[in-house]
Amino acid sequence: MDQTASPPAESLPPAGAAPASAAVRPVAEGEELTKLHPNYRTVLRLQTTFFFIPVLIGALIAEAALASEGAPVPAGLIAGPLLLLAIVLVIRLPQRRFAARGYQMSADRLRVVRGVLWHSDTVVPFGRVQHIDVDQGPLERAFGIATMTLHTAGTHNASVDLPGLGEEHARAMREEIRAHIKRESL
Repeated sequence: MDQTASPPAESLPPAGAAPASAAVRPVAEGEELTKLHPNYRTVLRLQTTFFFIPVLIGALIAEAALASEGAPVPAGLIAGPLLLLAIVLVIRLPQRRFAARGYQMSADRLRVVRGVLWHSDTVVPFGRVQHIDVDQGPLERAFGIATMTLHTAGTHNASVDLPGLGEEHARAMREEIRAHIKRESL
């Protein structure tokens, strides 16, 4: 029987929220990944929805074209199944992508994990970082999240994106990495 005490529930960060001290606390290899901001899931759902809108419009146009040529096509024969597929994918795919992403930040490196079908686990030592971008598109800005990109020396995987961070958290992480690089260069 394990006698270790766990921290009180009120001291734990809310689910899906990155702890405020995640940018400075050392992370061991076996620790859990820090999840991305919960608004990232909503942005993924909206992006998936925006992808399917033209597909559904194309299906409706194809049905109309077939019907205008006199083909006995029941209404919804093409668009109906596509609409059902779109609904399932808009609900399920963003959730899977959100759950498959995370990161760990330690005193000298950033580890980024992503991928549903193709799993990727990338470790970026801060000593290899050349510059850091924090970007926001219109959807990210509307939902208060940002994408941090670390550009490194080399040609293969020379940049690593970490989307779905809270905007302030992304900027704090950038400053922590910059401080580490500055300390290392002295």
